Amino acid sequence: MKIKLTSVYVTDQEKALRFYTDVLGFTKKADFSNGPFRWLTVASPDEPDGTELQLAADDNPAAKAYQQAIFQQGQPAVMFFTDDVKGDYDRIKVRGAEFTMPPTEVTGSTIAQLSDTCGNLIQITQLARW
Repeated sequence: MKIKLTSVYVTDQEKALRFYTDVLGFTKKADFSNGPFRWLTVASPDEPDGTELQLAADDNPAAKAYQQAIFQQGQPAVMFFTDDVKGDYDRIKVRGAEFTMPPTEVTGSTIAQLSDTCGNLIQITQLARW
């Protein structure tokens, strides 16, 4: 088995698409609508056929409650891995991202956290080299 898709709920799909592509640097993978439903995914340009991230509308009350609760607890909704957290921090910050935590060493890794402007915290993680 493989993980091919995961989702994050967003308050505004168009705004999320701009953030995940223009600020983070992902590429749009799928974008189609059926009535009010919009299927929207992004992928890493380094792995265009790899795992996709669905930017799902939080129009379901349960989804909205979940999204708000984990945000208020300071929990990231999604975590991305990198080989250069400091470089990614600098690149993303210049593009206008608001970080809630700059690169910080924790046990086994260095992490940074930022808001995706659509109701979620994102964590960027660089694993320590032993």
